[in-house]
Amino acid sequence: MNAPVKIETTLKDWETDQEVRWCPGCGDYAILKAVQRTLPQLGADPANTVFISGIGCSSRFPYYIESYGFHTIHGRAPAFATGAKLANPELDIWLVTGDGDGLSIGGNHLMHVLRRNVNMQIMLFNNEIYGLTKGQASPTSREGTKSPSTPIGSYDHPARPAAFALGSGARFIGRGFDVSKHLPDVLKAAHAHKGAAFIEIFQNCIVYNKDVFDDFAAPKGAEDRQLWLENGKPMLFAKDTKGLALNRETLGLEVVDVTGGDWESAGVIVHDVTNRSVAHMLIEMPFGPFPMALGVLYDDPRPTFEDAVTEERERASAGKEANLAKLLGTGQTWTVSGTAQDPV
Repeated sequence: MNAPVKIETTLKDWETDQEVRWCPGCGDYAILKAVQRTLPQLGADPANTVFISGIGCSSRFPYYIESYGFHTIHGRAPAFATGAKLANPELDIWLVTGDGDGLSIGGNHLMHVLRRNVNMQIMLFNNEIYGLTKGQASPTSREGTKSPSTPIGSYDHPARPAAFALGSGARFIGRGFDVSKHLPDVLKAAHAHKGAAFIEIFQNCIVYNKDVFDDFAAPKGAEDRQLWLENGKPMLFAKDTKGLALNRETLGLEVVDVTGGDWESAGVIVHDVTNRSVAHMLIEMPFGPFPMALGVLYDDPRPTFEDAVTEERERASAGKEANLAKLLGTGQTWTVSGTAQDPV
């Protein structure tokens, strides 16, 4: 929840005169259009909106949005975004990062913006590879990934962005993928959340990690392996023929068959976005035996960092005179006189 004053804009109002320069077929094009289509629906004001990025393919984003923007340095976008929010809490800030920028050199900064709960939308584009620097393995690359930095296959266990966010104290976690028609809904939900809203967006790198998400994100045929979560609705997928139930013996989720639409008899659970324990289970579900959990996984607001800072400043200054000259003359002072030719 950001700018209180809504204005009317169109997609064209958010397009710049800059040539969009990603590889042909890159998933970033689809994400860019999804954001540009969503902003008018939010009533966002270009004069009050700021896109801040670090380094990487995703970090070209500020050039392509007709608003204020800041292309910063590798991994440090959260620090810049925090400073901007504290300087002007009314700004509507979108932070754009990637799996390399956000989870390698920027992991420390990303952790702190999440635990502090600074009010902004954080989009992490996850293509499981370093695209800008020619295809090296990234923190999210799967075990066995062959790349210039791992020619015989990566042996690193990959980082899980949503799990990282939850462990860092994020109070909103969403997931989507580049070409999904549901991605704008996730972006809207993130914007409505007051606090740090983290969205992991699976993004196809057409050159260095092509179609790595096709098992659940292919344009056709993968719908049965997607679980789109909706608050207050049963966790159903595969055209409502399967669902997720809670196994009380293992205290974990399991896939169950649903016959005749009777999901209650099958024990399918209803999604509650405020349930952190279930959100953790959804994030950690291994894909294959389970579907890919998408949509809003967790949404449970708490007071924001900038609100706490503002309140503290107001308490500290209450009843005090704003007089800089008086402040400088208070306490022990001394006067230095003389010149270089005639020193004291």
